[in-house]
Amino acid sequence: MIFKLVGDERPYPDHGLTHREWAQIPPRQVRLDSLITTKAMLDLHSLLAADSTFYGDLFPHVVQWQGELYLEDGLHRALRAALHQRSILHARVLELPN
Repeated sequence: MIFKLVGDERPYPDHGLTHREWAQIPPRQVRLDSLITTKAMLDLHSLLAADSTFYGDLFPHVVQWQGELYLEDGLHRALRAALHQRSILHARVLELPN
């Protein structure tokens, strides 16, 4: 099992963070098996592209809400980590109030 659950939506309220605001959150370690995805499908071109981790934030974005961790952005990075037999991922985690 790679993820805790594969979801296809964002059940938490809209946080409205910009890319600049995400960048202010320091990355921390997160276990892959504690994450719930917010996308059920991934384009293989995104996963396998040589530059897929070059553009954008280096760290996936995770939202913690009601005791759960939701992988909002960076599914391709999380899957790459799993394919390399890693169980831990460095991600930026935004904690939303319940």
